[in-house]
Amino acid sequence: MSNSIEIPFSTTLLVRDTCLCLHVQRAARALARLFDDALRPAGLTNGQFSLLMSLNRPEPPPMGPVAALLAMDQTTLTAALKPLQRKGWVTVVENPRDRRGRLLVLTGDGKAVLAKALPIWQATHAAMDAKLPKGSSAQLRQDLQTVSGMTGETVKASPRRPRRSGRAMAG
Repeated sequence: MSNSIEIPFSTTLLVRDTCLCLHVQRAARALARLFDDALRPAGLTNGQFSLLMSLNRPEPPPMGPVAALLAMDQTTLTAALKPLQRKGWVTVVENPRDRRGRLLVLTGDGKAVLAKALPIWQATHAAMDAKLPKGSSAQLRQDLQTVSGMTGETVKASPRRPRRSGRAMAG
């Protein structure tokens, strides 16, 4: 005998049509597939391209700032680096200023694959921008940056129950 609460289907439709998280996730997946397909000839995924590009700096960066830029924890960054290290595109070296820290070095081969991928990224990005109404891609980026900056803020709604899995539900 269950005392389950019935949520009206109209609520399901409301969430489907208005949930920012759902719409951003759907858009992110669609963009990820688009760029994954485009970057495949260069041997990269969109995530690998972003990671390699984040290492393209005058000085090798420490792991912390790269993880923060990519909005991932250092454990996830370490896992993402492994295939790039195996391919010889990235090396991880001891930070000479802090022996506990590590610096991420984009190798010559990593720079070469990034140079091969860059025109593909540019063409794919330009095609995507062209599909959006004039000026809206800049507004979209600005809005997404605003949302990204709000991640530390909380919205008070109801007490949270402990999560049973490592993934949060869309909302």
